[in-house]
Amino acid sequence: MKKRKVGLALSLVLAAGTFLTACGSNNESSSGDSTGGKSDFTVGMVTDTGGVDDKSFNQSAWEGIQKFGKDTGLEKGKKGYDYVQSESDADYTTNLNQMVRQKFQLIYGVGYLLAEPLSDVADQQKDTNFAIIDSVVKKDNVASITFKENEGSFLVGVAAGLSTESNKIGFVGGMDSELIKKFEAGFKAGVHSVNPDAVVQAKYAGDFGKPELGKSIAESMYKSGVDVIYQAAGGTGNGVFTEAINLKKQDKNRKVWVIGVDRDQYEEGNVPGTDSNVTLTSMVKRVDLAVEDVAKKSNEGNFPGGEILQYGLKEDGIGISEHTENLSEDTVKSVDEWKQKLLSGDVTAPSTDEELKEFMKK
Repeated sequence: MKKRKVGLALSLVLAAGTFLTACGSNNESSSGDSTGGKSDFTVGMVTDTGGVDDKSFNQSAWEGIQKFGKDTGLEKGKKGYDYVQSESDADYTTNLNQMVRQKFQLIYGVGYLLAEPLSDVADQQKDTNFAIIDSVVKKDNVASITFKENEGSFLVGVAAGLSTESNKIGFVGGMDSELIKKFEAGFKAGVHSVNPDAVVQAKYAGDFGKPELGKSIAESMYKSGVDVIYQAAGGTGNGVFTEAINLKKQDKNRKVWVIGVDRDQYEEGNVPGTDSNVTLTSMVKRVDLAVEDVAKKSNEGNFPGGEILQYGLKEDGIGISEHTENLSEDTVKSVDEWKQKLLSGDVTAPSTDEELKEFMKK
């Protein structure tokens, strides 16, 4: 089917005034050249246990830092930009302190699991600027980057509800947390809005870095008749793709779909040796652009310390994949219609179990 690029695609270049309002800085400007010349600004990143190549938000954050480094003439390493990968939760504080000792001027903690250790380190290292992704740390030297994941999840829920043939849909979460509940609540609301007969089965892996566990959960769901699974599980979600691809290899006519998360995961759904793809769509969270933008502002002396930065559909920080090959034209049209309802405020995507219950009553 010919690829259709529709208005659902996220803008690759965001106007600074729309994406992030100018914020004050608690540090003096580095000697960076905002016109694109070489900078002596340094930026580092600490991943969660999903790893820098999780094909999800760690990878997206790293891509944003790499883009910033390229545009400012920096090189990978201690004098430019770099990352440290966390193998376990116990590594977070150690890795953050390691980047402080290496004198990185801006240090990102990727994921809400780093919120507490980053808060502790920020208290001890007040001359260093930090940014936390997917959480809020109320410190003058910390910028909090958050997203309205419930809005994007609502849209892929609409796609799932209109695409399922079994009326059995799955949701695989990483950790059962307030953040991932935003994904689940928004998704279930989107499904219900277009297909109230569909049942969404939700399971949590309890980990973001275990693809084998994601595969096992997906196997159980697909065996039960589920034909669409939305995974919000980081590296664990890679196992959902593995299982769907294996089933497609066994039976090329079987309808099994995965909805990707954070990045456009269309390529992850390619079935080797065939022209099939099991990625129905993806909920895209532009962590890369948020990270790049905060780094730019910090380099220019405008670090948004103490600010809570939130990106949703209106800011082009949340959206849905531009790959629509596996969606019907009617589904694409419906998703866009619901997007407009969210943007206008006619519909509000729930972000908690309580809000979801109220939404279902309408």
